[in-house]
Amino acid sequence: MLSRFRSLSPQQRHAFTACFLGWSLDAFDFFLLVFCVSAIAADFHAKASAVAEALFLTLAFRPIGALLFGWLADKFGRRPALMLNIACYSVFELACAFATSLHGLLWLRALFGIAMGGEWGVGAALAFESLPTEGRGFFSGVLQEGYSIGYLVAAAAYGGLFPVFSHMTWHGYVVGWRGLFVVGALPALLVFYIGWKVEESPVWKERQRKVLPPEDRIGWMEGIRRFAPMFIFLIVLMTCLNALSHGTQDLYPTFLQKDHHFSAALTGGVGIVYNIGALLGGLFFGSMSERYGRKRAIIAAALLSVPMIPLYAFSHSLYTLAAGAFLMQFMVQGAWGSIPAYLAELSPGPVRATFPGLTYQLGNLITSRNSVLQARAAERLGGYGKVLAVTVLIFALLLALVTSFGRESRGTEMTV
Repeated sequence: MLSRFRSLSPQQRHAFTACFLGWSLDAFDFFLLVFCVSAIAADFHAKASAVAEALFLTLAFRPIGALLFGWLADKFGRRPALMLNIACYSVFELACAFATSLHGLLWLRALFGIAMGGEWGVGAALAFESLPTEGRGFFSGVLQEGYSIGYLVAAAAYGGLFPVFSHMTWHGYVVGWRGLFVVGALPALLVFYIGWKVEESPVWKERQRKVLPPEDRIGWMEGIRRFAPMFIFLIVLMTCLNALSHGTQDLYPTFLQKDHHFSAALTGGVGIVYNIGALLGGLFFGSMSERYGRKRAIIAAALLSVPMIPLYAFSHSLYTLAAGAFLMQFMVQGAWGSIPAYLAELSPGPVRATFPGLTYQLGNLITSRNSVLQARAAERLGGYGKVLAVTVLIFALLLALVTSFGRESRGTEMTV
């Protein structure tokens, strides 16, 4: 692993590091809310399903951010768009700490969703236009699992800091979950690193130097029209992936707290365990995609998640639940491992910052009410286990089927 990073030039290392950290901290800010659903519900005297609306709004508004920041990145450069993007989601995360009502928090999470939606596409374009073709599958796995790193750090922050904040007061009010959102504003510091160390994408700079023929000067709308079949395929693919990913992650902490009565420390501990599994799965299947192809890696990981359902959803002890969650996320995030490279390789050069991010976030939009529907179903059934199990079974099989219709992209050259 270290030898692959040493093979990169300093400019390539800085670009990849910035994109990895941007995605990790983006996920960290998102998943802080996931761990705090029960606490927020208690603070605002609401049901967990009402607070889960915040997850829905974040996911539903992400396509707006993908389109907005993707357009800025294609027009003005990947680097400035990424800096603006990170600053925006950090500010909105901080604002959530001062929400005075659930209604206000919901709107702030919608704004956070716009900022969050832009980071993935812009970061992936900057990273893969800067990296060499060889080893792209490995770096794809590392980049995507920045998401798991963010989730892991959120789990550690919740397990370690939430009990402390729950005993702290500010102007007579218990700090509680709000303290975690203040900590969530720290990613803003990454902007200074990008401004100091990161260079613009060489592919984007080459495009600025060249006088392209009219047929190659296309905007995002023309790009979608010209490549409509691929655009639709990627939306369907990302719908299945997001349904499987968010369907197994977002309410798992609530499952542990509601069905098994785990404390904040135990919930955070299990969160750390299954995110280590997610990280290893992304690296493993991302590397495998370099040898066997993107499609085979995605299909294998999706199908292998199905046998993990009994341990993941129907175990009763701490250790078996942790093991089941570890194995489930190894497979689910393994399916994601080659996705950053796969989407970048399938996207046309002139709209490479817009195309992958928009298809990704439109898939998120289609599945954005997943957490709300899961929470309501669990409230009716009296538990989350069956709901989580059915989610995995349906979307893992759908993902494998949809992926089989796509084309292989391993080794594609990134061009203007």
